[in-house]
Amino acid sequence: MKAVVIDRVSKKFLDFYAVRDLSLEIQAGRIFGLLGPNGAGKTTTIRMLVDIFAPDAGQILVLGERPSSKLKRRVGYLPEERGLYKDMKICDLLLFFGRLRGVETRQAKQRVDEWLSLLGLSDWKDKKPRELSKGMAQKVQFVVSVIHEPELLILDEPFSGFDPVSVRQMQSFVFDLQKRGATVILSTHQMEQVEQLCDEICIINRSRKVLAGTLRDVKSSFGQNTVIIDYQGLDTFLENSLVKRVSRFPTYSEVLLNDGADCQELLVRALASGARVNRFELVEPSLNDIFISMVEKE
Repeated sequence: MKAVVIDRVSKKFLDFYAVRDLSLEIQAGRIFGLLGPNGAGKTTTIRMLVDIFAPDAGQILVLGERPSSKLKRRVGYLPEERGLYKDMKICDLLLFFGRLRGVETRQAKQRVDEWLSLLGLSDWKDKKPRELSKGMAQKVQFVVSVIHEPELLILDEPFSGFDPVSVRQMQSFVFDLQKRGATVILSTHQMEQVEQLCDEICIINRSRKVLAGTLRDVKSSFGQNTVIIDYQGLDTFLENSLVKRVSRFPTYSEVLLNDGADCQELLVRALASGARVNRFELVEPSLNDIFISMVEKE
C-alpha cells in the first residue's frame, strides 16, 4: 500500500513556483526523508499533504484519499513553527488535542499520562507551556502530533534544539511508531538524523525533485570516493587536483575526491609530505556530501 502519492504536482504563488511537476510515492510503513535547502519547496509540499494548501496542478493522495479535513484524524503533523496555547495546563492542552482528533476522553487521559511519563514530564503536567524550557515544549508539541496514534506522521525539523540524549529518545519513539505500522515523513537539514532513521529519501531543489530512492541505492550510485584520514603533520597534501572538498573534524578529516581520482595516490602524497597517517579509510559518501553535491550541481 502507498501511504502517499504525489503525481505531477505544482504549486505557484504569484509568479513563483514553490513546487513544480513533483512526483513521488511513499510506501506505507516507511520512514521517508524529504530533503532540500531552504526555499526548495519542502514545507509547501507538506502543507499540501495536510490540506493547508491545494495544488494548482496534479493530484495528491494521502492514505488513499485526497487531502481533506476528515483525514486529519489519521495524520499527525509537527510543524517547524511550533505553537502551543501558553495559558493552558499541559495535561489539559494534550487532552484537548486528543479529543479534537477523535480520541475518547478516558483513552485520551490515559495516553496523556503515558506520554508524559515516557518523556519524564509527569511532574510538569499542571504547568503551562510558557513555564517550560524549549526542549520540554518541543516534547509536548511532539505528543500533540501523535496523541491520536496517526497512520501518517509528518515531522518538520523535529530534533531542532534537542540535546543528544533527547534526540536519541525521540528517535526511539519514531522507530516505535513505525513498528506499530505508522508511516513517517521526516523533513530536516540534519543529515546525520536522516542516515540513522530513513529508509528512503527525496531531495528537492528549486521546486523540483533532483534525486530519490532508498538510502542504500542513493549512496551506492555515488560510488566510494570519500576518504576518512587521521594524520599528524601538515595538510598541504590535501591541496591538489585529487581533492574536491575537505571537511575537518577534531580527530580526522573527511576528504571528497574528484571523479576518477585514485585514493592510493592521496595516501602516497600524504606519506611523501611527511605526515604520519594513523587511519586511512575509503568509505561511501555521507548523505551530507551527496546533498551538497546535488544542490551545488543544480
